Amino acid sequence: MQEHPLLIGAAGHPVTITARMANRHGLIAGATGTGKTITLQVLAQGFSDMGVPVFVPDIKGDLSGISAAGSASERVYARARRVGLDRLEFRGAPTIFWDALGEHGHPLRLTLADFGPVLLSRLLNLNDTQTGLMQLVFRVADDRGWLLLDLKDLLAMLAWVHDHRRDLNSRYGTVAPASIGAIQRSLLALEAQDGERFFGEPAVTLDDFLQTDADGRGVVNILHAERLYRNSPLIYSTLLLWLLSELFEQLPEVGDPDKPRCVLFFDEAHLLFRDTPKSLVDRIEQVVRLIRSKGVGIYFVTQSPTDLPEPVLGQLGNRVQHALRAFTPRDQRAVRVAAQTFRPNPDLDTEAVLTELGVGEALVSVLDAAGRPTPVQRTLIRPPASRMGPLTNSERRAILEGSVLAGVYDEPLDRESAYEILQQQAEAALDAERTVEVHPQRPASTRSPARGSRRREGMLAATARSTVRSIGTQIGRQIVRGLLGSLTGRRR
Repeated sequence: MQEHPLLIGAAGHPVTITARMANRHGLIAGATGTGKTITLQVLAQGFSDMGVPVFVPDIKGDLSGISAAGSASERVYARARRVGLDRLEFRGAPTIFWDALGEHGHPLRLTLADFGPVLLSRLLNLNDTQTGLMQLVFRVADDRGWLLLDLKDLLAMLAWVHDHRRDLNSRYGTVAPASIGAIQRSLLALEAQDGERFFGEPAVTLDDFLQTDADGRGVVNILHAERLYRNSPLIYSTLLLWLLSELFEQLPEVGDPDKPRCVLFFDEAHLLFRDTPKSLVDRIEQVVRLIRSKGVGIYFVTQSPTDLPEPVLGQLGNRVQHALRAFTPRDQRAVRVAAQTFRPNPDLDTEAVLTELGVGEALVSVLDAAGRPTPVQRTLIRPPASRMGPLTNSERRAILEGSVLAGVYDEPLDRESAYEILQQQAEAALDAERTVEVHPQRPASTRSPARGSRRREGMLAATARSTVRSIGTQIGRQIVRGLLGSLTGRRR
């Protein structure tokens, strides 16, 4: 485990991030093809060598090489000499692979209860009214002790809330059938994006991401997100928000530690703020500001600093800016903004250099020992000690099979939760109705039952049948479609 600062590269002298300043957050920016991935790999492995666990998404499939030793070549040695590395030791970092789809890593599952109604509403792109209803559904389930673990639990709860909305209105507020229908449609769309594989048990725990190996090096947790990012970018970004929120809520305050407790990299960070309600953006900004006192460093990876809100950008003390293109007026404005985010260097025309940088070069400003940003410097990025390029399928399989988490999350678990409880209740109600039909009980009076009594009995049977249909089939597809057809048709 290294005791010296993390070497980023050289600008006539070593450019480093000290462990004490690593949780002041950071930025890796630049146009496509300028070397951001290699910089990310250098930083991730550097933090691992410090003994800091790392979480990093891999959206292009080429970051897995961090787990294998790099290979010698004259080009690599020449770059190493230019940045002052007379001796380059090739080695991989301890790595755990995750995959929300369970294809290229340990399955990364969360329960709906862990995820919560706010992030779920963002994931489903719900409006304020629908978000309020989602919170109501979670509250009702919590009050009754019904676990919400996966999508079929939530669909069963929505059907139950719809059927009992008149009873719920007095205690929880108005339940709008149209909003229930809108949420059901969004859930069916989420299911089509493999959402049902993402929610369930066994669910990951925060400790899974905070491990070190026998040598004291931090484990690099790689989320394989190539398909997830391409097909379901909202699931991708909301998963990262969940992890950020979970770290903030669960980790204790540590003040100003000598090194971070963990470091998160958010690749394609602009997705965190795209189409996100302002209330949630404000919450993200607050968490970014406060989470460093819990020993967490956050590094945003994106094309331009303009992709991030200014309050977030102002919290990023360690910045690596690769080349930007200035082909259009909008590009030129982005270059000016990027140049203005650095502490000026009188010997450097920052705005001009930004468009001249070659691959593997960057403008870098880090925090010194007193927490002050250093003047921006044109920096040659060091070569990583690990492989530049992806693992083969057989190499990845070998790492997965030898992982300390091998077999822990491979098989899904389906224990009793809201779906099963509601199904049992509905079936019990139907059994009671059949018993009454087979063995009718004549009232003591010879008069027929009152019309209202017969009506209530009929409503009970209808509700039972509705609930059985809605939760007795595969996550209630047929009754969902039937219910939607009976609504007013207005989308809310």
